[in-house]
Amino acid sequence: MTFCAIDFGTSNSALALPTPPSAAAPAGGSRLIALEGAQPTLPTAVFFNADEHTRAFGRAAIAEYIDGYEGRLMRSLKSILGSPLALGVTELGDGSALPFLDIIALFLDHLLQTARRTSGAPVTQAVMGRPVFFVDDDPQADAEAQAQLEAAARSVGLRDVVFQYEPIAAAFDYESGLSDEQIVLVVDIGGGTSDFSLVRVGPGRAARLDRRDDVLGHHGVHVAGTDIDKRVALASVMRELGYRSTDVEGREIPNRIYFDLSTWHLVNTIYGARRIAEFKLMRHIYRDEAYPARLERVFDQRLGHALIGLSEGAKIAVSAGGDTSIDLGLIEEALCTPFDGERLAQASAEETQRIVAAALDTARQAGIRPEQVGALYFTGGSTGLKFLSTAISAAFPAATAVHGDPLASVAKGLGIYAERIFR
Repeated sequence: MTFCAIDFGTSNSALALPTPPSAAAPAGGSRLIALEGAQPTLPTAVFFNADEHTRAFGRAAIAEYIDGYEGRLMRSLKSILGSPLALGVTELGDGSALPFLDIIALFLDHLLQTARRTSGAPVTQAVMGRPVFFVDDDPQADAEAQAQLEAAARSVGLRDVVFQYEPIAAAFDYESGLSDEQIVLVVDIGGGTSDFSLVRVGPGRAARLDRRDDVLGHHGVHVAGTDIDKRVALASVMRELGYRSTDVEGREIPNRIYFDLSTWHLVNTIYGARRIAEFKLMRHIYRDEAYPARLERVFDQRLGHALIGLSEGAKIAVSAGGDTSIDLGLIEEALCTPFDGERLAQASAEETQRIVAAALDTARQAGIRPEQVGALYFTGGSTGLKFLSTAISAAFPAATAVHGDPLASVAKGLGIYAERIFR
């Protein structure tokens, strides 16, 4: 039997297994394993293919959905934990249905099957990452979220499950390369949450199993990359579908359908018979007939997730520098909409402000002034957004910005912690 470390992320997941002791590493170590092809990360996605009665995970799941197979794509699975939605069921597109928590268990089982094939042994113990807050400002719902994730993990064969905060795990990874002691603010911004941990790190502390005294503060908000994707979609793609347009009497079109169509874990709710009927009842109120016609194509071809994917791609492209144009030819020939840095900053201003405020609150709650922070350690896929990391750096003017592996730092750190707990 062996152990593992699981980073079950909103957007991407990763898993680390122990390595045996060697002359170079007498105490052993851990390594990330390939989860899809040679890739050490797996998009947290499941597609239930109704045409072929199969299931696909990760990039394969997204590819089958985009290729037009009938079925149900599930993404941002972690986002439902602790919410009322976690206790519900969802239709799979072939007349059957599954509880949401069972789908999370299926995804975890897929990770563990890969780990067992790689290790050649049963994997029954795990350290699992968790955000500082699954649910903001609701301790009971937050505790329920962890309990739900633990129950799903145990249901697929994990006997011992230990949780560690994701930003603390990232601190372990950062600490492994340090030669002196410092106070670091770990900035872990993923798909669903922005988590911050103020940690005292250094080579003299790395061997300690109990690091509670070194953790100076935790804080986090349930705002991150997928929220920015939503804002980008509303500021660009949804405008071409009628968002913020007016009806024949000059009133703004109801916006709920656009908000749901821009939210990863709510997209599939708009394809139900009741929602389609609601849309048909309001179709006649549009001033511009092109908008409801485009929406109908989105419903008929189930293009919601693909549209958010285009919005996410535009966000990444613009953040890397320059302008872009979002090609909406899948809806209508030659349809496109421009997007640039100014629109990205405007669209995500509220989210950026909340994330920066949470970072400052972490230091304030710990009694640490911003200028006392020696380093900012950025991890998580959304820290690649330059406007966001720049805004956080500006709030901590004396800190050195260090960028870890955006998708694997947490998994590496969880592997280090799993070594200490289970080895």
